[in-house]
Amino acid sequence: MRVLIVEDDDAMASALLASVRSAGHEAARVGRGEDALLVHREHDAILLDLGLPDMDGLDVLRKLRQVTDVPLLILTARDDERSVVLGLRSGADDYLVKPVKLVELLARIEAVARRVARGGGAEPHRIDLGEVSIDLDRRAAAVGSRPLNLTATEYELLVLLGRHAGSVVTREQILDALWGDAFVASSRSLDVHLTGLRSKLMLPGFIINVRGVGYRVEGPAAGAGGRQAGGPSGGGPR
Repeated sequence: MRVLIVEDDDAMASALLASVRSAGHEAARVGRGEDALLVHREHDAILLDLGLPDMDGLDVLRKLRQVTDVPLLILTARDDERSVVLGLRSGADDYLVKPVKLVELLARIEAVARRVARGGGAEPHRIDLGEVSIDLDRRAAAVGSRPLNLTATEYELLVLLGRHAGSVVTREQILDALWGDAFVASSRSLDVHLTGLRSKLMLPGFIINVRGVGYRVEGPAAGAGGRQAGGPSGGGPR
């Protein structure tokens, strides 16, 4: 992968460049948000610091998400809950707090690389789950005629649950599938993306919380092409 590192601290940037390259990826660095907006098209993934000298990193993130859907990981010293939630809801695929172990950072990058590889060359097909339809070829989802403006991770989460419709998907399975490691990945990131997905679906009871285990949606299996008649008949969601 060609990784763009957006980091204004020279020492941190040098360490990140060396680590990313040691893992076999190409890496380049810019120190300003405006520069990132100019060169992002040349890269397959972005590591973004939020404390940039020319503009706030969250503003950079929002501008990038208007023009690209490449995997983007925030790497910052901001560890307050508000920043984490804003970053993930603004379209970041993951959120890491400095100081971060370089082996963990590389694991997150590798997870992104696998996810990108899986997404390439998918044959046109869809998942229908009652009112919810997922076009896997166009990477688009809708509730009835209402398109869902999902982040990349929210979309991947919906697809994962949809592919296993009718069965429980554990939190560990979700973390492993979307972040590449059920034990390295951030459970807090999952909670934020799940909340965002539910709020955009506006379908209470569609994603059922199976307490202490994971989550389930009701509907036909992936690729069935039909529509689910009725909803879950068991206990209600929490």
